[in-house]
Amino acid sequence: MTHVLAIDQGTTSSRAILFGPDLGVVSVAQEEFPQHYPASGWVEHDPSDLWSTTAATARAAIEKAGARAADIAAIGITNQRETTLVWDRATGRPIHRAIVWQDRRTAPACHDLRAAGQEARVTETTGLLLDPYFSGTKLKWILDHVEGARARAERGELAFGTVDSWLVWNLTGGKVHVTDATNAARTMLYDIRRGRWSEEMCAMLEVPMALLPEVRDCAAEFGVTRADLFGREIPILGIAGDQQAATIGQACFAPGMMKSTYGTGCFALLNTGGDPVASKNRLLTTIAYQMEGKVTYALEGSIFVAGAVVQWLRDGLRMIRSATETQPLAEAADPGQDVVLVPAFTGLGAPYWNAECRGAIFGLTRNSGPEELARAALESVGFQTRDLLEAMRADWAGPGDTALRVDGGMSASDWTMQFLSDILGARVDRPRVVETTAMGAAWLAGQRAGIYPGMEEFALGWALERSFAPMMDPDARAARYARWQRAVAAAQAF
Repeated sequence: MTHVLAIDQGTTSSRAILFGPDLGVVSVAQEEFPQHYPASGWVEHDPSDLWSTTAATARAAIEKAGARAADIAAIGITNQRETTLVWDRATGRPIHRAIVWQDRRTAPACHDLRAAGQEARVTETTGLLLDPYFSGTKLKWILDHVEGARARAERGELAFGTVDSWLVWNLTGGKVHVTDATNAARTMLYDIRRGRWSEEMCAMLEVPMALLPEVRDCAAEFGVTRADLFGREIPILGIAGDQQAATIGQACFAPGMMKSTYGTGCFALLNTGGDPVASKNRLLTTIAYQMEGKVTYALEGSIFVAGAVVQWLRDGLRMIRSATETQPLAEAADPGQDVVLVPAFTGLGAPYWNAECRGAIFGLTRNSGPEELARAALESVGFQTRDLLEAMRADWAGPGDTALRVDGGMSASDWTMQFLSDILGARVDRPRVVETTAMGAAWLAGQRAGIYPGMEEFALGWALERSFAPMMDPDARAARYARWQRAVAAAQAF
């Protein structure tokens, strides 16, 4: 048993990656699934799609590699965070579609809680802000809107979970209801300092505690799979939310190290060590990972739309057929035009946290076309990242790495990464292995199984593929960023 299967359940697709004894990628299988938009600002997934694509890609990755279940020492899971599911404990059937992290339907509820003066207490306990992004208000919405759900929850008949809990429940045949500390920390129901579910937060959101899963370390015993799924029982030994898994995969184990992942959204995490740092700039205080009962904290900035802006160019405007077309379009854009796109399609994340804001485009001329829009879309990711880093620099007084480690689909674009370095005025490092999220989950499970090295040796294996250094004139950088800030202010004022 020398291999580890990593399950990477994301917002638009499920992937399974089989890693070998040297943590090299052996095989990959991926499957997209439908997105559901029942109303403006609402985003849902069918829970059966999350499970069926996960099971199918896991089997496909094993088959592609010509491997057997007997070759696999453990399974590690990483998942889209905050997405909220509730199911019947007896039948395993969901009582509602999964409400996705991007969903904004609970913005009025968050506004009411904020008006009642609750946000300071929420932040002090959970490290989070009162925003629809997190699971707590989504869970309350399901209990309030599905007939009989609240009474059934109080009787202990229902189970709540983020996607990791839902997958473990199905993998184990309904025998295990668990989560890990990183996913628990994103629910707005977990006390990140005391390391337990908060009775106060559950009472505030009217969530019966009988719904909640058991919280464990990121590397722990999470049960074994049903024998019929893969041919034998396989232990599940690692779980981390996708951004924390990427932080682990990027070996950001020292305080001051920082990574940014560019998937559907963009998420930057700064390791702050064993003490939580309270942000004065509307960043999140969260758990980076928990190993052997010891918590390492992070400051996090969340951008809701990064790779999703390229999907919008493809599926919304039908301007491109694939993401790879954006770079040549951006390169061909008229340098004399300065089009700015604020992609607030589902509101603005950190450091603004404006759930009502919507997208806007500024600086259009009669000659603006696909090239200028593509450039503006890619640049919006760099501008938003700078917003996060400015806030982190203001909050963090400890040691800092001068480089930003990047991963995720958009990090493959040299043009985008060079602009990111230019607008940040900082070095951007892209690792040789860009599957850092899945690698983080695989390492958690593999080191628990005893086939992968410990933290220090794993960190020494991190390898650079390419480093991007800033080339933009400082005055031009300042002018471009000031224009972005004016655009964001105008979008919020609309």
